[in-house]
Amino acid sequence: MTDEPMLVLIAGPYRSGTGGDPDAMAANLARLEAAAWPVFAAGHLPVIGEWLALPVLRSAGAGPTDPLADEVLYPTADRLLAHCDAVLRLPGESAGADQDVATARRRGLPVYHHVDELPRRVPEETA
Repeated sequence: MTDEPMLVLIAGPYRSGTGGDPDAMAANLARLEAAAWPVFAAGHLPVIGEWLALPVLRSAGAGPTDPLADEVLYPTADRLLAHCDAVLRLPGESAGADQDVATARRRGLPVYHHVDELPRRVPEETA
């Protein structure tokens, strides 16, 4: 148990294995987002790099299959990890998620592979 909420990066496949198919990428994002509630219910704040990177890409007139995507997706996750307390690595091949795990470990952050491994937050007492 912990008394402080953690900012938890949910990492897993987004573009990997999709061949650029927008429906497959949407399904991968939905799978990442499905982990958000369990992280939140454990008392923490979930975040997914694509939640931040995709609007940045759109504002540059690009999308996830544009060549600019590599210059936005990976750096966004790296910058975000400077503020995160932990990573939840979901199953599936993903160079980006593997990079997130390596960055987290270099920075001494815990890496979890199942939401049940996250420490549950002690609820705050109400006055």
